[in-house]
Amino acid sequence: MIQPGMPGIPGTRGTTVAADPPTPAVRLPRRRGIEFTLIVMAVLLSVFGYCAVGYARHSTLPPGAAVYGAGLGVLALLAHVAVRLRAPYADPLLLPIAVLLNGLGLVLIYRLDLETPGDRAAPTQLIWSTLGVALFIAAVLLLRDHRVLQRYTYVSVVTALGLLVLPILFPAVNGARIWIRIAGFSIQPGEFAKVLLAVFFAGYLAANRNALAYAGRPVWRFKRLQLPTGRVLGPIVAIWLLSVLVLVLERDLGTSLLFFGLFVIMLYVATGRTGWIAVGLLLACVGAVAVGWLEPHVHSRVQDWLHPFATIEAGQGPNQLAQSLFAFAAGGMLGTGLGLGHSILIGFAAKSDFILATAGEELGLFGLCAIFLLYGLLVERGYRAGLALRDPFGRLLAIGLASIVALQVFVIAGGVTGLIPLTGMAMPFLAQGGSSVVTNWIIVALLIRVSDSARSQYDGTAAP
Repeated sequence: MIQPGMPGIPGTRGTTVAADPPTPAVRLPRRRGIEFTLIVMAVLLSVFGYCAVGYARHSTLPPGAAVYGAGLGVLALLAHVAVRLRAPYADPLLLPIAVLLNGLGLVLIYRLDLETPGDRAAPTQLIWSTLGVALFIAAVLLLRDHRVLQRYTYVSVVTALGLLVLPILFPAVNGARIWIRIAGFSIQPGEFAKVLLAVFFAGYLAANRNALAYAGRPVWRFKRLQLPTGRVLGPIVAIWLLSVLVLVLERDLGTSLLFFGLFVIMLYVATGRTGWIAVGLLLACVGAVAVGWLEPHVHSRVQDWLHPFATIEAGQGPNQLAQSLFAFAAGGMLGTGLGLGHSILIGFAAKSDFILATAGEELGLFGLCAIFLLYGLLVERGYRAGLALRDPFGRLLAIGLASIVALQVFVIAGGVTGLIPLTGMAMPFLAQGGSSVVTNWIIVALLIRVSDSARSQYDGTAAP
């Protein structure tokens, strides 16, 4: 029985009170084994698709199936080892999703290459994918803390604006000035600019989010919807005008929408004010309508969107959008099967802008929904990692990077299905485009880093 005056008992004079034992640290599961299993499944599914295309076209397995599988497997394994060593608490779904989407993109490009023997893009795309994975590994290994990027907020925006303006100095390609072509080598600077803009927006909004939360008398109020004050409308109007300027000079509707949409989304996340969304949508609509009527290249795309079958009625044959709609219709629910479609009739854009039509025709509505679910899951895991972070910069950076993927998928899928006018952007990981696939791997690397920080901050055994 405990009596007063015994050592270690509260209230005892002249004795030391015994402290409660420390709470044991919670050790979170790292889940790298789950990631490895999913990567193996992603590689096997990609190899299976590659073999299915060869068997459908030539009734035999393609001779390069083993080399393709080994190459993709080695790249995925190296990326997994980098994550295991430097980001052990990272989300286990991000890397497998990227591997599967990249592998499926290589399969679709290889399938379209069979229709154009003189223009093979799959080997080049594999080289770009290798470069993208190499940069992914470098980012995971060298960037130990995502907060380091906040130091380069203004360097990022200067570099991004320089990259956006640079294509204006080069000739237009297919009506748009978004490429730089030198000695047969082409690059799309806007793809890299979008990541730099995400870094800038995250750094700027994290430092000024309180000032942008517009306190004071609003410009306009309707029930619970409150628009910003006139004093703080300047930044968003400036960004809107800059995006319209890029659209006019480069004739690039996709980059303009992505640029402006990214800023509005991150501004809403930083301030929590729905008024920014209302103002953003209003300005986007005004700019799109004005440029759609005044700029001939954009106006022609709007007309094709409003009347996709006009060329058929005029006896000129179906245009790209009409062929895309025919491809989706031919695919039905289950698709024609890999290698058995005719989406190459779309033309050169089948490997880039309209590669989603090939997936819809040969994989059907079910396969297309599965692809959209992969993109949705990638975006959701990015949002989850951002919301779990304590620091505002990391939260905004993760949400911004995930929003880049979400906006691209929406704009591209909406264009090829006739929901919105065509933009000419590349589907992340799926479409032909070296700049695009490299940039997407960098985005995944940064999301890996952020998700590792998000989970490790709750683990008492993790290094500070």
